[in-house]
Amino acid sequence: MTAETARDFEALEAQAQTLMSVFTKAGYDAVAPAIIQPADVFLDVIGESLRARTYVFTDPDGAELCLRPDLTVPTCRLHLARHADPRTPARYCYNGAAFRFQPQGADAAHPREFRQAGIERFGDAEREVAEVETVAIVISAIERAGLRDWSLRLGDLGLFSSVLDAAGLTPRWKKRFDDAFSRPLAFRDSLKSFAMDARTRPLTVPDSLLASLNRKDRAQSEAAVAGYLDQSAIELIGTRSLADITDHLLDIAEDRDEGPLDASAVALIGSYVDVAGPARTAGIRIGEIMKCARSATALEIYDRRLALLANAGIDLDRVTFAAEFGRTLAYYTGLVFEVRTKVLGSQSPIAGGGRYDGLMRVAGAGVDVPAVGGAIHTERLLAAIRGGAS
Repeated sequence: MTAETARDFEALEAQAQTLMSVFTKAGYDAVAPAIIQPADVFLDVIGESLRARTYVFTDPDGAELCLRPDLTVPTCRLHLARHADPRTPARYCYNGAAFRFQPQGADAAHPREFRQAGIERFGDAEREVAEVETVAIVISAIERAGLRDWSLRLGDLGLFSSVLDAAGLTPRWKKRFDDAFSRPLAFRDSLKSFAMDARTRPLTVPDSLLASLNRKDRAQSEAAVAGYLDQSAIELIGTRSLADITDHLLDIAEDRDEGPLDASAVALIGSYVDVAGPARTAGIRIGEIMKCARSATALEIYDRRLALLANAGIDLDRVTFAAEFGRTLAYYTGLVFEVRTKVLGSQSPIAGGGRYDGLMRVAGAGVDVPAVGGAIHTERLLAAIRGGAS
């Protein structure tokens, strides 16, 4: 270890103690979830982009495992191990390593092994209060560590869902939009593609295979896919299982039975995702776009959340809203947020999180549980503090 590396390690450890002291004083129990996790839980919920960046391996007993790409899912599993009723209110905090492959190459802002210090809370009945308290504690911890130059970016998957309802989408179309929204860099291209007739799009699999698939007969469908893969000499290598591939092809088959989107639905969704700017005025713009009763509740939640942020001491002049911001982790279901700093720029947020009410069910609870959390990328935080001081 070089002298510089040793100094960085000591600085990160000192910073972690500061962050964790803020969390524990706010009533969060310090936990240390396992680094090695069952791969299937993560691969089911983290989304396509992060799925490809997760380190997956098989142990000598044949179990598929992974190095945790974040600490939210492991904390959910820890909560389930502690409580027979997953809806039991609880608050946890942690500081530990996470692992993600970096396709553009690792650097100081995007290492393959990095540390997250964060909080997760489960079972809160007052949803917006829990969300705002989470954001406020994360920002308080960042400021306590020494960072003053920050901005807060908000998104809302609940509002996006309300837009899809207002557009009158079928359940099939709504699922396709939900899936596409977890890939923000490609979402606008998806919107253009969705406006086309689904049956006219070029496919790389034969029509005969798609026609043979039936969601009600999984065994037969998987057998058909396995036969096609074998005939085409395609091996099951990587993070996709036969069940995953079959699900994907079933989705394609069902998509082909859907007609094109109505032009008014495309226009409504396009107008919504264009909304970006100061959080104070974004709600007004959204209200003008969504003039229907079904959107009223979502807009009331939006306004209530901003009021709570202001009451918590968050300067709303530092808060923006971006309708197309949904984060790349597929398990979020409502509010999402990220904290940015000018020193590192928009591609390297120093913290992020949001609401994920459906994650506990996927982790094994069998029921949805109100849940919200946030995590700080501690290497980035340290870099931002040092950069701002230079």
